Amino acid sequence: MNPEPLNPHNLFLIGYRCTGKTTVGRCLAEDLEWSFVDTDSLIVEQQNMSIKKIVGAYGWEKFRQIEHSMLKTVCISNRQVVATGGGIVLSEQNVTRMRQSGKIIWLRARHETIKARMQQDESSQDFRPALTSNDSFSEIEEILKFREPIYRNAMDFFVDTDDYDISAIAKIIVKK
Repeated sequence: MNPEPLNPHNLFLIGYRCTGKTTVGRCLAEDLEWSFVDTDSLIVEQQNMSIKKIVGAYGWEKFRQIEHSMLKTVCISNRQVVATGGGIVLSEQNVTRMRQSGKIIWLRARHETIKARMQQDESSQDFRPALTSNDSFSEIEEILKFREPIYRNAMDFFVDTDDYDISAIAKIIVKK
């Protein structure tokens, strides 16, 4: 049984890299006249280094601790659209905290769409560290296979982002 939300006035966007969390989140926040927050950007700003550098210097476990702490801080406020890091759902504590603070929307995309978006995003490789030792397409498939059940269990609902523009995705979320 899911706990009742303490503050159901936040929307959390979860999903793999390049599924549209930040881009859709900005549009959605504007449509709702709410604040927009990107947890990865806040971490980069707070730590004064990219996620890739944080992970390289301190490892994934330390990054996940920083991410958890940032989420706690973000959840204090309300009327926010929050774009989260793709792995934030790996911690059940994070999922519980998001549920208590609002609704969780899983933005999904096909492997091919994610790869194409990653190739178009010049900063992607500099900003985001590799998650496996595989090539990018194999990594996408491997990580999605592992995370899809976790995203599914965490979400209140999902929206496929492959064939819609940003505004249409935001409208679908508002409608749901």
